[in-house]
Amino acid sequence: MVADKQRLSGAEPTRTAPRRISVIGTGYLGATHAACMAELGFDVLGLDVDQAKIDALSSGRLPFYEPGLEEILSRNLADGRLRFTTSYDEVAEFADVHFVCVGTPQRADSNAADLTYLDAAIDALGPRLTRPAVVIGKSTVPVGTAACAAARLQTLAPAGRDVELGWSPEFLREGFGVEDTLRPDRIVIGTDSPRVEEAMREVSAAQIEQKIPFLVTDLQTAELVKVAANAFLATKISFINAMAEVSEAAGADVMQLAKALSYDDRIGGKFLGPGLGFGGGCLPKDIRAFMARADELGVEPALSFLREVDAINQRRRARTIDIARTLIGGGFAGRTVGVLGASFKPNSDDIRDSPALDVASTIASLGATVTVYDPEALDNARRVHPELKYAHTMVEAVRDAEVVLLLTDWAEFRDADPDELAKVVAERRIVDGRNALDPAHWRARGWIYRALGRP
Repeated sequence: MVADKQRLSGAEPTRTAPRRISVIGTGYLGATHAACMAELGFDVLGLDVDQAKIDALSSGRLPFYEPGLEEILSRNLADGRLRFTTSYDEVAEFADVHFVCVGTPQRADSNAADLTYLDAAIDALGPRLTRPAVVIGKSTVPVGTAACAAARLQTLAPAGRDVELGWSPEFLREGFGVEDTLRPDRIVIGTDSPRVEEAMREVSAAQIEQKIPFLVTDLQTAELVKVAANAFLATKISFINAMAEVSEAAGADVMQLAKALSYDDRIGGKFLGPGLGFGGGCLPKDIRAFMARADELGVEPALSFLREVDAINQRRRARTIDIARTLIGGGFAGRTVGVLGASFKPNSDDIRDSPALDVASTIASLGATVTVYDPEALDNARRVHPELKYAHTMVEAVRDAEVVLLLTDWAEFRDADPDELAKVVAERRIVDGRNALDPAHWRARGWIYRALGRP
């Protein structure tokens, strides 16, 4: 018990672990982690098998949008603390602490997680580890994955049992990745090895000194922390969206309902925003992979509620389309629609499982001419949905529109002037898919305003 209290109290880290770090995988998680570790003073070598990505990062360009990260990347490249490579030989020679940050997307043939990239990283790194090393996984994986990876790593590595693996899940929110890496709300490391814990304390010294909780668990608990957190957040979002369905049927206002609920400190207001629902590269695939793993473990009924969480989330997209269809008289064929938002959330250019683009592309498939504007995600959207039209400003996106849909709640859209937009639209009709606007203000300016879960 005393040891547990010490681990949670932010005890001073020992400072004997190596300060040279590698980060394997330079997607969103890996690039953010590498740059921020360099910002904390470590010498960092990032690795990816994609030469184009390495070339971009080495020149100070991010392959994605994340506020504040490009400045950190450029500064640490210039200072010599951060480099990138495609060579596993170089990584194995350079570092004694290796972070594995590869993607674990949903499999094409099932809801389960695709561990291809993780397996490839272990298979490439392991045979090159000829001296003692610590490997720390950060990718989101099904429970039980880390134990298998640890055994395989020791089998492959010439250093054998002197190569040890721990698991430290990430809790990054896109748009807040720098803050969440440098000042996380907690640090979790799954391990039974004093050497892995010591290395993780060294890497986390700055955060521990800020009294950020440092939790040491077994491997399986560490793996579950991330997927359980995402499952809870997804459930909270779908709960308030279920209340939006009830509110619409009953003539109630879900925004007032959510506000009233938020004052209960057992519930709180975070993730209690009703609207179009969640998307992105984490919550949807993680809850599906969690259900798939529960089925494999023989406890599928324990997570059966997540099927309805997922279904509620998908229904919000269909309901948004229905509201817009009703506003323009029952059909989209030959109509002109302006869409504000393409990324799955503001302050990101990530369009993976984007509710906004799903709605836009569905409306286009029903015969409408759909023009989309997003402050950061247009290039990504064009590649995936070439059937849509794109504009470089909000005004151009809604020009001649018979209905406008606000589908990603960027500040630019929340602050939009209804009088300015009224000058270019064909009809003053707006569907607020994120409950981001003031209904009274827009209605007072002559707009027909509709939103999910509101009268």
